[in-house]
Amino acid sequence: MATQNTAESAPTKKRFLGGIREFGPGIIAVLAMMGAGDLVTASVSGSNYGYSLMWLLVASLLIRFVIVNIMGRYQVLNLKGQSLIEGYNDVSKFYPWAIGIAALISGHLLNGYMVRGAGEALAEIFTIGDPFLWSCVLVVASIFVIGRNVYKTIENIMKALLAVMTVVFLGLAVYTVPDFGEILRGTIGFGMPEETGAFGVFAVALSLIGAVAGSMANFLYPYYVRDKGWRGTAHKKLQRNDILFGISAAIVISLSIWVVGAEILRPNGIQVDSLDDISNALTIHLGAVGGTIFYLGAFGILYSSVVGFANGFPKIIVDCIHIIKPSRREAYGSKLEDDPSFKWFSLFILISPIVWSIPGMPGFVAMAVFVTGLQAIIVPLVAIGLLILANKSSHLGKYKANLFENVVLVLTTMLTIWVTIQVVIGWVS
Repeated sequence: MATQNTAESAPTKKRFLGGIREFGPGIIAVLAMMGAGDLVTASVSGSNYGYSLMWLLVASLLIRFVIVNIMGRYQVLNLKGQSLIEGYNDVSKFYPWAIGIAALISGHLLNGYMVRGAGEALAEIFTIGDPFLWSCVLVVASIFVIGRNVYKTIENIMKALLAVMTVVFLGLAVYTVPDFGEILRGTIGFGMPEETGAFGVFAVALSLIGAVAGSMANFLYPYYVRDKGWRGTAHKKLQRNDILFGISAAIVISLSIWVVGAEILRPNGIQVDSLDDISNALTIHLGAVGGTIFYLGAFGILYSSVVGFANGFPKIIVDCIHIIKPSRREAYGSKLEDDPSFKWFSLFILISPIVWSIPGMPGFVAMAVFVTGLQAIIVPLVAIGLLILANKSSHLGKYKANLFENVVLVLTTMLTIWVTIQVVIGWVS
């Protein structure tokens, strides 16, 4: 049944800065999506291939905006008052199973290298203790954060971390005086450079798509929109501007990280195999203080994702369970956090990834490239389902997908499949 708008539900028109203060879901979602994926893939791409793969960054950010904006719009405007997963269920009964399982695995693996990287960052910041110990401390401390319904607190923390990250990385990128001619050539070149560095070009490309396009992390945004209370046509423009603002921040941060890789790491022959390699970009110019600044920014990115995933992915999983087994929704209501399984999934996604921080496990950067590349494989499944759902007049009425959005979803599926095939061919050969 369609939700009717009332004057009381409509947001009050405000000036620009006042409007920004209304934003939140887009910032939380984008920061949760970014994490180590953007940090590693952007720096690896820049240090190994200069600006040759910049077109993929642009394409991935465009894909991220289109996919997440459609998802948010569905949450705000769908005529049936459904969650996005319920909409996917109308496309195929297979989707809740696939999305739920993918969310559980993705939450574990993504937080695996987030927790590991955050522990390494803390060890460098405090210069005492082992990274594994700091990862354990981080996980224990986080239990007290996600164990409560503290959306507003998390939102404010994310906004502060966004400001810190933007200042740190943008400042360094501006300091390097990037070559805008090369950036332009890389953006419109649509080429694949020769293999260099520790990671193959197609593996890096797949990782870039998985990290920046968002994959399973895209599904977090509709839940943040719902937590914010946005529903109906009165919130349509606010929702669109919210995710546009979040994506704009992601563009600034991702581009800044890429510039650092291309303008500082690459000329100095530094290949990115660890967080230390990325921190060298600041250390070269600013000494030990520069390294500390980097680790503070890196911790901000990583920890925001740890909290975001542990709070967000369980909502996806529980929603899928409620659709598959309606009796649970009847028993616990529509508020997903009230289902006892929410707490256990949240603890699993927070605690189980600590195994990837144990000494001897795969390196932080290698794991980030592999896991984000693995995420990209899910993109076609997500895009095809969204393509069908977003064009259902019975669900979205006049707000169904436009021609541009449909073209992006189709090309996204084709691009991801092509890059995935190239990676598999590389492994086989």
